[in-house]
Amino acid sequence: MSSEFWDARYAAEHYIFGTAPNVFLASQAALIRPGMRVLAIADGEGRNGVWLAEQGAQVHAIDVSPVALEKARKLAAERGVTLEFEQADVLNWTWPEAGYDMVAAIFIQFAPPPERERIIAGIRRTLKPGGVLILQGYTPKQIEFATGGPPSAANMYTADLLREWFGGWDILHLAEHESVISEGTHHHGMSALIDLVARKP
Repeated sequence: MSSEFWDARYAAEHYIFGTAPNVFLASQAALIRPGMRVLAIADGEGRNGVWLAEQGAQVHAIDVSPVALEKARKLAAERGVTLEFEQADVLNWTWPEAGYDMVAAIFIQFAPPPERERIIAGIRRTLKPGGVLILQGYTPKQIEFATGGPPSAANMYTADLLREWFGGWDILHLAEHESVISEGTHHHGMSALIDLVARKP
């Protein structure tokens, strides 16, 4: 999707996904070490990247929307943390090889197959050996709930698909579940979720 699409979505005065971090990401706080370099993919208005910075991480937050990034900078200033922000289209971004200790990929299901394969390849490339991926997304059942995410089942994840993508990695946590989430006005209500924590060998 174009930056214009996301700019229009993020143009609201309020934070459309809220300012609190994603609950699953926050539940993995024990994995975050001060000074570690973390990539926050499609970080939008900054709720997750700012929280990661509050844990002491050196955060590189990328998003395609300059409107979202401006709101993220404001949130970071209010919280008293510093992040490296970059406007970038992840489908055409040069993922630095072994550049990060952690990647946070929270609801990045805007890209359908086969475009999303470039994102997955980028994640595999950019994590350092021993680095950790924290991912949360929707399963195809989310179409029934319609409480967030794209309206296409093809964009969604399954446990088998994640195992295929990250085969050979140490899967620390993988679970599908139905839970109520409350993340601003755009992720709200009962949701069909899948969570992954995986360590690159």
